[in-house]
Formats: sequence, C-alpha cells, structure tokens
Amino acid sequence: MGKSAPTRFDRIRPVHPHRWLWEPLENDPMFVLRSMFGAKAVFLSGQLMLCFCASEEPWRGILICTDQLRHAALLEEFPEFVEHPILPKWLYLSEASDHFERTALRLVSLARKRDARIGVTPQPKRSRVRPKSARPPRP
Repeated sequence: MGKSAPTRFDRIRPVHPHRWLWEPLENDPMFVLRSMFGAKAVFLSGQLMLCFCASEEPWRGILICTDQLRHAALLEEFPEFVEHPILPKWLYLSEASDHFERTALRLVSLARKRDARIGVTPQPKRSRVRPKSARPPRP
C-alpha cells in the first residue's frame, strides 16, 4: 500500500520564537496579527505597532513602527534601539541586545497602553484592478 500525499494538516509549523511577546496582546479586541515581509506584524486599533522578525540580522528582533519625529524620544528612553539599517523610518531592537527580553516586554507594555510614540497608520491597499483604459483590447 502506497503512502498518501501529505495534506495541509500533515505540515508542522514552527512556533515563532517571539510569539510569547505578542501573546499578552491577543486578548485585546483591537488586536490583529498579520504576516508581513517574513515577519509577524502586530496591529492595535488599526495601527501597525510592532513587527517581530526571526530571520538573520538585521531581521532578527523587533521593528518598532514609528515616524522619525518620535525617534529621539524613544532613543532617549531606550538607548539599545537603533534605526533599522534597511528601514530607517523605524527603530530596531536586536535579539542580540543584552537586555532584549526586558526591553521587549516594556515595549509590548507601551504598545498595549497605546503610547503615542509607537504606531503608524498603514497606507490603504492599492487596487490590483487596472483601469479599463490600461487594459489591452479583447481580440
């Protein structure tokens, strides 16, 4: 008897190493978790707050979604944050930081409290439908 083809239920999905950080936010009625460029993005009240990355540096830690006007205030309180080298509009806490766990928990607490220094309103998604004038004529 041959082996049947694997189903979607047969796949084992690894647990994200930073899941323990966003789990306290999951009971918030305004919590949404989405995959975003290989990371897990946390939205609260419609704002993109934090992105948890588990790849290679500089994508191994937490992206703090904020605007550059708020960087100074966050850097003053959290000197371990740096501007992300690829996305400098956001700050970054590397998992390699000596105080990663403690700082990450403080960061999640600020997000839960909707600290005004954290969070950006995402741009509306663009429609993928081309206007009729841009469509090629039918044969």
